[in-house]
Amino acid sequence: MPRDATGTGDAGLIGPRLTAAVRWSGATAVVTVAGELDRDTQEPLHAALTDVLDRRPERIVVDCGRLTFCDSTGLNLLLTARLDAREAGSRLELAALRPPVDRVFDVTGVVAVFTVYDELPAELAEGEHP
Repeated sequence: MPRDATGTGDAGLIGPRLTAAVRWSGATAVVTVAGELDRDTQEPLHAALTDVLDRRPERIVVDCGRLTFCDSTGLNLLLTARLDAREAGSRLELAALRPPVDRVFDVTGVVAVFTVYDELPAELAEGEHP
């Protein structure tokens, strides 16, 4: 089946292959990513991170618990966002890396530059704040 040029899925299928939702817990932005992160699907995460960084949070935690795939484009997007966060006086952290995504981060050595939590920290798992 041909791939949809919009990056929102395969032609003929409904729904995006990647979603990125933002919620706030105090001065921390939690960005929940679900699906496949690659060259064709990166825009929802890129847009979410750009919007979050514009608000200058103290901390950004990307919840990867539902991220099923990540290629080099996704790695580069997260690395760039990490640098942008540092420049803005914030920090970008990752949570809940699952196979095979954790393997990609480990093999490339990218995992070493991030603070990575096994699960989303408990203080961020509950409640939403404006």
